[in-house]
Amino acid sequence: MSSNISNTGGHSTVSSGGLPSRRNTELAMLVFAVLIPVFAYANVGLAVNDELPSGMLGYGLGLGLLAGVGHLVVRRWAPYADPLLLPLATLLNGFGLVLIWRLDQSERLHQRAEDLFGAFSPDAPGQLMYSAIGIALFVGVLLLLKDHRVLQRYTYISMVAALVLLVLPVFFKPVNGARIWINIAGFTIQPAEFAKIIIAVFFAGYLMVKRDALALASRRFMGMYLPRGRDLGPIFVIWALSLMILVFETDLGTSLLFFGLFVIMLYVATERTSWIVFGLVLSAVGAVAVASFEPHVQDRVQAWLHPFAEETMAQSDQVAQALWAFGSGGVLGTGLGQGNSDLIGFAANSDFILATVGEELGLTGMMALLLIYGLIVERGVRISLAARDPFGKLLAIGLSGAFGLQVFVVAGGVMGLIPLTGMTMPFLAYGGSSVIANWALVGILMRISDTARRPAPAPAPSPDAEMTQVVRP
Repeated sequence: MSSNISNTGGHSTVSSGGLPSRRNTELAMLVFAVLIPVFAYANVGLAVNDELPSGMLGYGLGLGLLAGVGHLVVRRWAPYADPLLLPLATLLNGFGLVLIWRLDQSERLHQRAEDLFGAFSPDAPGQLMYSAIGIALFVGVLLLLKDHRVLQRYTYISMVAALVLLVLPVFFKPVNGARIWINIAGFTIQPAEFAKIIIAVFFAGYLMVKRDALALASRRFMGMYLPRGRDLGPIFVIWALSLMILVFETDLGTSLLFFGLFVIMLYVATERTSWIVFGLVLSAVGAVAVASFEPHVQDRVQAWLHPFAEETMAQSDQVAQALWAFGSGGVLGTGLGQGNSDLIGFAANSDFILATVGEELGLTGMMALLLIYGLIVERGVRISLAARDPFGKLLAIGLSGAFGLQVFVVAGGVMGLIPLTGMTMPFLAYGGSSVIANWALVGILMRISDTARRPAPAPAPSPDAEMTQVVRP
């Protein structure tokens, strides 16, 4: 035991020894998190053009600068935060930039863009700018959010803000059949990416107050404790809202994320397995009901069930091309820059970017990538367990649960496990809203972690300490 004990006349005082800050460990891992994407960048350049890319040095310095700024801010304003989250997020963000730049080099995508839009515009520079904005927001969260418990004051305000963000896309034109974007002054924003964070804040504040009532059971049925009838109201309201999103915006991904996040946090708050069962039943009923009359959802279900059917291929062959890419990759992949995932088309660097990973890095690379995502979720769960307040516990599990759910629905859709949802892979895929929102999510998790791991202040010395000494003859 490393605590310092001092004797004062027969009384012992234990000083508050703290956990190590682990900032040097974070710095060492950040070096690897920058070097690995730089090596991948060089690999792509050699494979595509037989020479090192001219922008490799600038890319490496830019990514290193962003990571260094994030590290210095964490070292100064959140010294006890989790040491793994920043390197893992940097590695994913940097590798995503490499994949997007790799697809920018495709002659087929150049030609298709010129046929459709008259000119080709590379996406990698824009993604680098979005990454810088995301790091700036990450820094802003750590500087402005001194204590995560402040967010509890805005429980119902966050509910209103989240609903506004979720409803806004209804008033804008659909893109590829789904209303998930809003266009303001020439900039397109996907509000659901930010809404998932705000919804987690609302659910954490609400369930912290209502969890005792929701945990009460009225009867036992088939080994499960069933909740009281009047306590089923919240889950039915959230279920109805998720169905409304699915019906009016035809946004399957946000609907699954919204409802799934609530069920996860409800289960953690109440420890009742029955809520999971109710959630699965209601989600299945809602999905079947909407799929029976909504054409866009029907098309996605048919593309999932019959990706190689003639009717499906006539409308879109993206799902089939993604499955062919995974099959071509094998165990070790074709090598970075040597695949044909660009045949997927316009969504190759966004919705289907995992197909490039599966083809060019193979099963081995896919497992490594999913392991990195799993580590981020695991660190979030670990932060939840270490948090000292119930609001922090629920908020951390909500944020990590939302992150994990998004990875599942995107990866599952691209691999054919579930219907395609239209969401983007966190940090990896092209999309400003996604990368910016996920950097904010990581910032909040690190703030909760810093509060949880920070050593308690040493107790103030008693003014009567000298008067309590035992005098022996």
